[in-house]
Amino acid sequence: MFDPFIAPSGTLLGLLQRGRGDGTLHALAAPRPEALAALNHCVLSDPRHDWQVENRSLYYARLYLDLDGGIEEIERHLCDPEDHLDTDDSRTGLALAVLGHLASYGREDALALLRRYAATGSNWAWALDELALRDDDTGLRSLALPVLGRFPATPEGTAELAAAVRDAFEPRPWRLWADDPRDEVGARVRAASEQGSFDRWQRQMRPGGPRPGWSVQAVFDWAQQGLERGSVLHVPAARCLSAVAGPDDRPLIIEAARSGPEAARCASLHHLVEAGDPAVLDLIEAAAADPSHTVSEAAVGAFERMCGEAAVDRARRWAHRTDALGASAAGVLACRGGSQDAPLVLGALREAVRGEGPDTPRLWTLVDGAGRLGIACAAPVLRHVYRETSSSHLRGRAARALAATDPSFPTGFAVECLWDCEETTREVAALHAETGDIRVAERLRRLAADPAEEAEVQTAVRSRIGPDAPAV
Repeated sequence: MFDPFIAPSGTLLGLLQRGRGDGTLHALAAPRPEALAALNHCVLSDPRHDWQVENRSLYYARLYLDLDGGIEEIERHLCDPEDHLDTDDSRTGLALAVLGHLASYGREDALALLRRYAATGSNWAWALDELALRDDDTGLRSLALPVLGRFPATPEGTAELAAAVRDAFEPRPWRLWADDPRDEVGARVRAASEQGSFDRWQRQMRPGGPRPGWSVQAVFDWAQQGLERGSVLHVPAARCLSAVAGPDDRPLIIEAARSGPEAARCASLHHLVEAGDPAVLDLIEAAAADPSHTVSEAAVGAFERMCGEAAVDRARRWAHRTDALGASAAGVLACRGGSQDAPLVLGALREAVRGEGPDTPRLWTLVDGAGRLGIACAAPVLRHVYRETSSSHLRGRAARALAATDPSFPTGFAVECLWDCEETTREVAALHAETGDIRVAERLRRLAADPAEEAEVQTAVRSRIGPDAPAV
């Protein structure tokens, strides 16, 4: 999937793409055709860089309801001939998830479109998962023949059906179909389920990797073989070393960490970290400057797994470095440093934004650290990250940090966060938003009554509007 184009943060499209609460507020104030056009653009061209950690579907579904928007554009997108040419989940996944939420709000047109797409679309499995959560038994049973018709009664088709049953995210439809009295439905699904269980058992009976009695050198060889195949086995190999290495093997492991082959060097560094070996910090410093990207990256990763004051003390020395180890050291201070480390964390935060922009992964720990350490003068940088980042997950972290550092947060960003796409951000807002704002009181009541809202958010809301809470 290509990185999506994200419009400027000051535009309606840019706000909606980011999932910001202001996106909903601006859309409701904009001309309805303009708002629906921007909303459809977001749903049909997924704006997320990482759908596994960023939410948008409930946010967009709620806006469809608020705008009384139709799903004609979603239908055209799903039924386009391209659906059978570009079968990547990223093309249709967000649209199907939005339909699922609309169906849960009682939109019969969304439920009917999900059923039709599950029967004919290329991303049918996703649609079926959405229906498994929202459709009734009759609706799901009606899809048995169309779905099973995708798998011909051949050895290849039977194997594909077994894999589909085994890997189904939501098993409810398959369980319903397994009870169907028709041989072409019930018998096929039961046989596929049994085959999937057998395949799983076979995999468990043929484990790869280390065996009892292996030596330290055998572990190094196994890790090297994996690296040559393109598999990074540093951490598993380090665990194996913990099982097979004795005190007499320490010189061999130290030497491997200093000058061994790539895989042995990486595995040794991770093992020495787990063992708390006093020599590991010097070895990490040397490995971080290695021309091999594999070794330098493993060294940084090993350092980030370290606990204790020795790692924090060394991080204070390394935080001024301009390489990956310096960035990692600043992250360690952000996570585990004390109040004396605030200037280093603030400097790293400013440098990361200035040099790499508001979307760099480095910011995640630095933003958290600014909030944890209560760095009040970090608030302007945190507000910039909040406004500009295209990652709703990072924006949520910035909101939590602002709640701890910015006195204006309750009357400022906290208000719009009540409409944010991330439930954790809405939870922060529910705890901090100034209830003197009439919009806040109304929004809290609506979140409390919304059956689709997350339990954590509703708990936070009840702490503000419950019988023992201040009146809103």
